Amino acid sequence: MKRSRPLVRSALVCALLAVSTLASASCSVEEQRTLVVLGPWTDGEEKPFEATLAKISKRTGTRYVYEGTRSLRETLVAQLRTDSPPDVAILNGQGELAEYARERDAKPLPEKLAGAAIAPWAPRITLLDESGEQRQHAYGVPVRVDLKSIVWSRQGDARAAAKPRWCLGMASGATSGWPGTDWIEDLLLQLHGPQVYESWAIGEIAWNDPRVKGAWEAWRKLLLAGGPGTGAAAVSTPFEDLGDRGYGLLNRGDCTHEHQGSFIRRHYGDDVLPTATSEVVPGLPTGGPRAFEVSGDMAAVFTSSDAAWELMEELIDRRTRNDWATAANPAERPLFPDGGTGPRPVTPATSAVLKLLAGADEICFDASDAMPSTLRGAFQRAVLEFLQSPEDDALLASLLRQLEAERKLQAEAGAFALDHLCGRPRA
Repeated sequence: MKRSRPLVRSALVCALLAVSTLASASCSVEEQRTLVVLGPWTDGEEKPFEATLAKISKRTGTRYVYEGTRSLRETLVAQLRTDSPPDVAILNGQGELAEYARERDAKPLPEKLAGAAIAPWAPRITLLDESGEQRQHAYGVPVRVDLKSIVWSRQGDARAAAKPRWCLGMASGATSGWPGTDWIEDLLLQLHGPQVYESWAIGEIAWNDPRVKGAWEAWRKLLLAGGPGTGAAAVSTPFEDLGDRGYGLLNRGDCTHEHQGSFIRRHYGDDVLPTATSEVVPGLPTGGPRAFEVSGDMAAVFTSSDAAWELMEELIDRRTRNDWATAANPAERPLFPDGGTGPRPVTPATSAVLKLLAGADEICFDASDAMPSTLRGAFQRAVLEFLQSPEDDALLASLLRQLEAERKLQAEAGAFALDHLCGRPRA
């Protein structure tokens, strides 16, 4: 059933004020133009973004309220069920965005904005329209990005480079296991290239295909080289939080290399730098075209209004990116899809990430982020089970059969809505 257009939250506030003896029955223009932005940044990480919204507010005259949550999907689904969605939401999964688009909750971008969405950071989503025809639309614009096909290590330790000890942490609340899905995705990309990676991610290659199974087996070798119990211990280890010991797995002192996205640089000093995965993991092809896995935070409109679309235009404006970068700590400056990171100078780690991105022959959007949400969840759970006994061939075969059954189910339901994830980077 098609849902009626939800009320803007500020209008609800106005209605409450109108019945008060302390307020008139009408609201000010400023109150009527308050927009809610839902996003994934909390615990201080949201401060630079909030400062950026304040700068945008001065240009547009609209007041923005940011709501941050670590349970973004659960929060947004609950708001949609109660007909109280945010005006704009910042999402990190193309697969989830496709689901919202299918339900007509996310709104298609006007052509002006769709043309500004930089491929492949913002692939178009294919859906059936009311007449049954397939239509492609863009629904989100990338506001910040991360590089994933990298390994972090402290520089100058020759012994560590010769025999790395891998940092592994999978615990991340409701999404535990995602650092392991990144491992599988990156290994598949490096072993078999963008075409196979893309075909698998959009549901065209089976999970028990030898190439996909080979990526799991390549990860198994690294896990078993770490000694008995390495995988099982990672299941309960947080991916970045060390509790009383601070943040960043490399700071534990018992491991030398960490496979993690570029955001992790915020926890390290200038002596920790990234290297391309293919140059660190034994057995991966080197010397050929460079392909990197990337991820992106996408802004999408859920309550359509002129002010919401104006905000979307502002979020991809260079002034906004400069404001955001200036407000952030140097090691936490966001990366942007045009290859920039705001005003110089930048930290050595950020500079190294930008250099790697600039040297990429092809970039591919995070595969699990592009999958239907049920398949992505199953993938994460499979990683956690695999880590308990990575040497068990029967377990791996069983997990891949389960994932393949879920892929078929989602394919029959038409849940794969993306036809490409890879492309040549461009400004």
